[in-house]
Amino acid sequence: MSDDHTKVQEFFTARAADWDSRFPDDGPAYRAAVAELRLRPGSRVLDAGCGTGRALPTLRDAVGTSGVVLGADLTPAMLEAAREAGRDRDGQLLLADVARLPLLAESLDAVFGAGLIAHLPDPAENLRELRRVVRPGGLLALFHPIGRAALAARQGRRITSDDLRAEANLGPLLAGSGWHMTSYVDEDARFLALAVREN
Repeated sequence: MSDDHTKVQEFFTARAADWDSRFPDDGPAYRAAVAELRLRPGSRVLDAGCGTGRALPTLRDAVGTSGVVLGADLTPAMLEAAREAGRDRDGQLLLADVARLPLLAESLDAVFGAGLIAHLPDPAENLRELRRVVRPGGLLALFHPIGRAALAARQGRRITSDDLRAEANLGPLLAGSGWHMTSYVDEDARFLALAVREN
């Protein structure tokens, strides 16, 4: 496991037990972001870096009982917290690295990634892996329940020009990874970038 992976696991392992209680009001933002994916009953969707699985119930509601919902995370403690919250009833939990997903090529209709992009060790390569598992024309949602400025203020830091989530950086990063960004919202109440997989 790379040092980047170890640091991510250590960061989230230390926070898994109280993660949901630290952010109890994020539900409406998650629901609004999932709605933007316009999933249909029967769709197949992955929550990449699912953490405690907060998006899984909303994703399940969107795809119905005939759909497939997967939640993949690198940190066992986060997946255990998802199970303790009962979210494994809404989707299958996978202990997996988004850099090497145990999924067939073009097997999904969409990927949802909440807070994901900042924790990817090799963003371009990792986004290519997400592209691999999504069918042509499938969607990617990169989401955070608060915007970049609000998040930086919460963390006591400034936004820098090299922030991957900046529109000027994210658009070319996605394009170079086989995605076309179709919308971008960065406001205090949410961050949401949507992209479609190019053929």
